[in-house]
Amino acid sequence: MFVDQVKVYVKGGDGGNGMVAFRREKYVPKGGPAGGDGGKGADVVFEVDEGLRTLMDFRYQRHFKASRGEHGMSKNQHGKNAEDMIIKVPPGTVVKDDDTDEIIADLTEHGQRAVIAKGGRGGRGNSRFATPANPAPELSEKGEPGKERYIVLELKLLADVGLVGFPSVGKSTLLSVVSSAKPKIAEYHFTTIAPNLGMVETDDGRTFVMADLPGLIEGAHEGVGLGHQFLRHIERTRVIVHVIDMAATEGRDPFEDYTTINQELKEYNLRLTERPQIIVANKMEMPGAEENLQVFKEKVGDAHPIFPISALTKQGLRNLLFAIADKVEETPEFPLEQVEEETSINRVIYKHEKQEENFSISRESDGSFVVEGYTVERLFKMTDFSREESVRRFARQLRGMGIDEALRQRGAKDGDIVKLLEFEFEFVD
Repeated sequence: MFVDQVKVYVKGGDGGNGMVAFRREKYVPKGGPAGGDGGKGADVVFEVDEGLRTLMDFRYQRHFKASRGEHGMSKNQHGKNAEDMIIKVPPGTVVKDDDTDEIIADLTEHGQRAVIAKGGRGGRGNSRFATPANPAPELSEKGEPGKERYIVLELKLLADVGLVGFPSVGKSTLLSVVSSAKPKIAEYHFTTIAPNLGMVETDDGRTFVMADLPGLIEGAHEGVGLGHQFLRHIERTRVIVHVIDMAATEGRDPFEDYTTINQELKEYNLRLTERPQIIVANKMEMPGAEENLQVFKEKVGDAHPIFPISALTKQGLRNLLFAIADKVEETPEFPLEQVEEETSINRVIYKHEKQEENFSISRESDGSFVVEGYTVERLFKMTDFSREESVRRFARQLRGMGIDEALRQRGAKDGDIVKLLEFEFEFVD
């Protein structure tokens, strides 16, 4: 089964907790704080493996949770950082954030890596909080939670040449005779239900990868037939080879076929019209094909080169492959949506990143106040509420962020309930 789109959940590892500890050695009076920091949580990293061809593995495992860092230890010992979680993906995988639709990574080359979910930093131990005013703090941090998100993986095949056309025009037959690929060939529509790749070699030793894409029909860009499912694979191809049944064996007009498919490509992605296109007039061994070809040439004019062939008898294939190889060599790769990356050591790219909101306050029907926001929730998760000193520090942080004042402005009074995540607090003025 060919899988080319899947939604998965990823979570970076949480950081290890910092420790509260003191030196307790003989002959060392007032040894002081000695709690170590926690280790960093593991990142979730995608790595390209050229041996993979589909996203099949993600059908069976859709949750990836990286391991957390080791907790800090006494004697100022730092917890061990967790090892990154490496997940293999096929070349041509595009990773998108499910909520924002933003492209996180475009993975094309073997060994290429991208961090998809960062692990949290380790919490600080109590030796980090020592000050002249408080030389022996009983205070430490919990590890920072790792980043979690739902992502969509899309596989867009890495082929130089894409074969497009209506069902049963001979795309699979053409691929099978010019390469060693063995696609299924039969006398019915949509025989091909997954893209087939083949390596083609011309007589002068040049090679390119050709993809036979499932048949398109009118309305394909809206999901009719198999079109919408596989149109994405054309986006990476440099050259489009448009196969047309010139004998009109199914009663359709070849020129109408040509205009319909081009309109579908344009509707799906306007940039596909930038690709050079070669027209293949197939089934020339059939009666009526020559007459149809003359009419077709008059209507199309010089828009694209036309090569009459017969995939069945292998007539005209040599010249076609030379022309395709020439086009592939002179056509640069078309980048997909721009993914900002550093292209050289000396270049720094500043990206606008949405500022995570510190907090927001809403009110529920029972009169309680609900505090939400990335920063305040992160602080809450990193606070050790089993220690009085940590609780006081958290209260100071809330005051510093202006949450107390904001609650007062919203009408909060002594004894009112304030909710944060699944916990409830009492407001004290």
